[in-house]
Amino acid sequence: MHLLPLPAFADNYIWMLHDGRQALAVDPGDAAPVAQTLERLGLQLQALLITHHHADHVGGVDALRAATGAVVHGPARERIAPPLERLAQGDTAHALGLRFAVIDVPGHTAGHIAYYCPQVDAAPLLFCGDTLFSGGCGRLFEGTPAQMLDSLDRLAALPGDTRVCCTHEYTLANLKFACAVEPGNAALLDYSRHCAALRAQHQPTLPSCIALEREINPFLRVRQAAVAQAVQGYDARVQRDDAVAVFAALREWKNDFR
Repeated sequence: MHLLPLPAFADNYIWMLHDGRQALAVDPGDAAPVAQTLERLGLQLQALLITHHHADHVGGVDALRAATGAVVHGPARERIAPPLERLAQGDTAHALGLRFAVIDVPGHTAGHIAYYCPQVDAAPLLFCGDTLFSGGCGRLFEGTPAQMLDSLDRLAALPGDTRVCCTHEYTLANLKFACAVEPGNAALLDYSRHCAALRAQHQPTLPSCIALEREINPFLRVRQAAVAQAVQGYDARVQRDDAVAVFAALREWKNDFR
């Protein structure tokens, strides 16, 4: 299998997975990068996996479905036009001979889902949309802090070698904030230097992996004393042992961080 991040818009990635003959694409906000890659590599698009309803994730779906006949898999609780195989927690999406378990991850949107395959070329693979980013997480447009923290806890519990395929190149901005939260985190500082070098060469920082995110992502670390203490410095009203309150304040801090 070949995993490709196709750049779109200013900072989106449309993930493509292919076996040399057939392909799937994830969250195609723009049909053009997918169509061009299919033609260049001589691939047939078999399936589209959609995580949530935002336009930069679904804008190319209709054109690609019409042009290729690809089956569209998407969230059961989101406003996405049919035909669509609607999926929720416990369901499975089948594509390229692989089985992707569907995980409900509300928070960024009310019905956001993620797709997890336990083995693709000997390592797990996660397509998580705008729920988990490297070093960060999505804004809470429709869900609550409690929902988003629960969603991130679900993803953080996946095997450490799970490749994290999120859909925006937000890594450097996220890591700048993470360093403000945990300036003494050596793994975070090393990763920040690594990602800065990649971006200097116009290379993607993704995919990340779950084990790394557990070490460097403050939104997965709200129960760590250093993170809770930093958040209390931002908002003295927060109780350090209240993970939801720490998460909510951390997300607010990130919203205003420059």
